[in-house]
Amino acid sequence: MIQYKHNKINLIKEMKAMNNEIELRRLVIKAFHMKNVVFGDENDVNVDGLITINKKVLHDLISCEPLIDKIDVQIIRPEDHDRWTNAIMDFIPLSSKVLGKLGEGITHTLTGVYVMLTGIDSNGLQVSRYGSSEGILKDHVCFDKAGTPGSNDFIISFDVTLANDAGHSRPGPTAAYRACDKFCQIFRDKMKKFNGNKCTERHEYFDKIKPGEKRIAVVKQVPGQGAMFNTQILSSEPSGYLGGRSIIDIGNVPIILTPNEYRDGAIHAM
Repeated sequence: MIQYKHNKINLIKEMKAMNNEIELRRLVIKAFHMKNVVFGDENDVNVDGLITINKKVLHDLISCEPLIDKIDVQIIRPEDHDRWTNAIMDFIPLSSKVLGKLGEGITHTLTGVYVMLTGIDSNGLQVSRYGSSEGILKDHVCFDKAGTPGSNDFIISFDVTLANDAGHSRPGPTAAYRACDKFCQIFRDKMKKFNGNKCTERHEYFDKIKPGEKRIAVVKQVPGQGAMFNTQILSSEPSGYLGGRSIIDIGNVPIILTPNEYRDGAIHAM
């Protein structure tokens, strides 16, 4: 049996060599579809498709951020898009690194749900630079597009009230992102323990070198002008905030990413 496996591995290597392909990295993304989001006794998520939210954790998040006066979390069901929302700062998928670092290994992600970060300050001024997106949700979001929830998805609204005038300079929105990321991490940590065999979708991606073939680079221009126009690179978690570097703080210099790092949420536009 050992000899058979050894021969099989050698055969695969020879076939790859014949195809002039060299595999550098392998990324496996396992998706788990969420069927319902409700308030409950604790913050939890399970492979059966249920997320429960408890607002008690918000007190601790606020106490760590002097620029945040208040945080409210609401569950927006798919049929409830005809409702008011403050300025939309971001839609954030819930994804968690299970094995390896960004761009390789295994990532667990949730479908059927997004986190929506919104903001206003204590003076009643909307967090600026977000396209005046306050208003009726269905009128300000193009659902079913890349980067936005599907029309049948649940939305976890994470609504931050900043201190007076804190929404118009970089520290205020940064505090909102930091608090939201800590909230998301509660669910990411639960997702790391999911049984991968129970995923509803599984996708494999390979970073390859093909000698003799065309070499292709994609140039992506990202926000980095200061204040709220910022981009976080290579955070600890896919599409996360903590552990990453601001494109502003590193001087807006060009960054080279692998295709799988890009797929795995290495760029977080803010």
